[in-house]
Amino acid sequence: MYENRFDAALETLRPVLEAEPDHTDALYMQAVCCRYLQQFDAAQAALDRIKRTAPDFGRAFQEEGHLLRQRGETGRALTAYQRACQFNPALIASWRAQAELLQAAGRPEESRLAAAQADRVSALPRELISVTHLLHEGKLLKAEKLCRAFLQKTPHHVEGMRLLAELGNRFGVLEDADFLLESAIEFDPDNPQLRLDHIQILRKRQKFEAALAQARHLYETEPDNPLFQSHFAIESMQTGHYQRALDLFDQVLERLPQDPATHTSRGHALKTLGRQDEAVAAYRRAYSAQPDYGDAWYGLANLKTYRFTDEEIAGMQAQEASPDLTFANRIHLCFALGKAFEDRKDYDASFAYYERGNALKKLQTRYTAEQMDEELEAQASLCTPDLFAKQGGKGCDAPDPIFIVGLPRAGSTLLEQILASHSQVDGTLELPNILALSHRLRGRNRSDRTRYPRILNELEADQLRELGEDYIENTRIHRAGAPFFTDKMPNNFRHIGLIKLILPNAKIIDARREPMACCFSGFKQLFAEGQEFTYGLEEVGRYYRGYVELMEHWDRVLPGEILRVQYEDVVADLETQVRRILDFCGLPFEQACLDFHATERAVRTASSEQVRQPINTKGIEQWRHFEAHLDPLKQALGPALETYRTPA
Repeated sequence: MYENRFDAALETLRPVLEAEPDHTDALYMQAVCCRYLQQFDAAQAALDRIKRTAPDFGRAFQEEGHLLRQRGETGRALTAYQRACQFNPALIASWRAQAELLQAAGRPEESRLAAAQADRVSALPRELISVTHLLHEGKLLKAEKLCRAFLQKTPHHVEGMRLLAELGNRFGVLEDADFLLESAIEFDPDNPQLRLDHIQILRKRQKFEAALAQARHLYETEPDNPLFQSHFAIESMQTGHYQRALDLFDQVLERLPQDPATHTSRGHALKTLGRQDEAVAAYRRAYSAQPDYGDAWYGLANLKTYRFTDEEIAGMQAQEASPDLTFANRIHLCFALGKAFEDRKDYDASFAYYERGNALKKLQTRYTAEQMDEELEAQASLCTPDLFAKQGGKGCDAPDPIFIVGLPRAGSTLLEQILASHSQVDGTLELPNILALSHRLRGRNRSDRTRYPRILNELEADQLRELGEDYIENTRIHRAGAPFFTDKMPNNFRHIGLIKLILPNAKIIDARREPMACCFSGFKQLFAEGQEFTYGLEEVGRYYRGYVELMEHWDRVLPGEILRVQYEDVVADLETQVRRILDFCGLPFEQACLDFHATERAVRTASSEQVRQPINTKGIEQWRHFEAHLDPLKQALGPALETYRTPA
């Protein structure tokens, strides 16, 4: 290719692509060769294939920009270059091309900003440009190795620190990312990008007050900056200051009245507060401003109680059919259309959209069922009766936490709402603390996959106690002063051994739902982040089966320590189950727990509208409408179809 021998290059690529038709780098080189050979249709076909299998591969969009520009389609070329930089901000050629096209289109200020970005990236050390390319192309281990080598030579380079923090974010090592960004800000306190990145990490760690402080700093530095107003609004929401958030969103909309992201964020805030009619109006303003803005359409669908009009469905279908729709917008629209057709009782059309949305979302994940099976097996094989005999009773003796575990869409939000309606219980969030601790105990050596939970055998009594005390202290920010509080992170079922060692007096409730209903409800849900096992019928079925098997293990090694609450039993006889839950938690009966739907509190999960209504049976059998499509799920569940009802 460097010698301009593009025919010979294509011949060399042919056996590679025959062996692996979706090889991203080979397809990219094929597209470049075809463009230089004026084989434009073949070039576009190669790029389309990349975008189907590697939807955030920035260089594919850059090459598409070159191709469209060569064909005279400058408007579409500009969009392609913009998407290229969205997926990989180190693509200097795309920034320069944007600057040229924007200048030619009479948009000089935007052209100047694009040229400035090109100059900023060009000025970076060559190693960090390579790190950025590797990072944004998913080659994380190579990126980390190169970045660490660079920082050994230049330890205080803030962009190097920022990139290593982003790698920590991608690997889930959030404490390291937090420390790196905090240090980088000390070296360069006027760098807004460092603070914006730090806000994202702090929010993921649910250190909401610290994130709010960073957002406030940016806002006070430049109070008229819409970006800083928006971040301050979002962090205000996270800390419960909803009116301030709404006022800030209004300030943004005074400057940018057609900004779909702000209208959508405002809708999310109103939804969380239970102001559904206003939320609907905000989402509608968002899609009116930008008809292909998928997040707004999915915001309406995710209200669960909203019904789309004929015109709205036709509009969504028209947008979803567009070849220029972004990948993220297509995913949101597919899930929204799945919900729209389900409400119309057109279950075949509904399933087709749900299946398409899940298949697209799955392309963005690195989840494998095999790796999860290994993780669950390690918990069962290493968290033995001997471990609890040796290490039990050494942790922090605080009785405060009530953990609600299980799968998403299994009724955990309902149980949390019941408990949070009690005068002695604070309802919090899906707290990440236990998952973060498991990452920390696992350590940096990713090849030693059983270091955690094996390390639980090695911890001293004072270490176990300190870990429990840290959990109590770090979660205090989410509490309002009641003696007990809920933590409803569903994935904590994988870490019950850890929980009982560091917090032996914690209560654990297993929120369980009939497997077909639970799994299909998860499959229909587009989660904000995490829960990657839900984006395939086989994957979610295997996960549920592994969950049932691991919970059977916990019941054997920790008898009497876990209360199983079956969702269908709660629906059938609410009072009996409420009294059972309160007895297990050592709480006196209160009528408010039966009248949970009247409790006013912010609810941030997908069930926020449902738990504001009296209990009903609508969701129990919904999956049966789709049964003709669900054989892969049944096969993956296997014996769990029957054994899920084992008592605890």
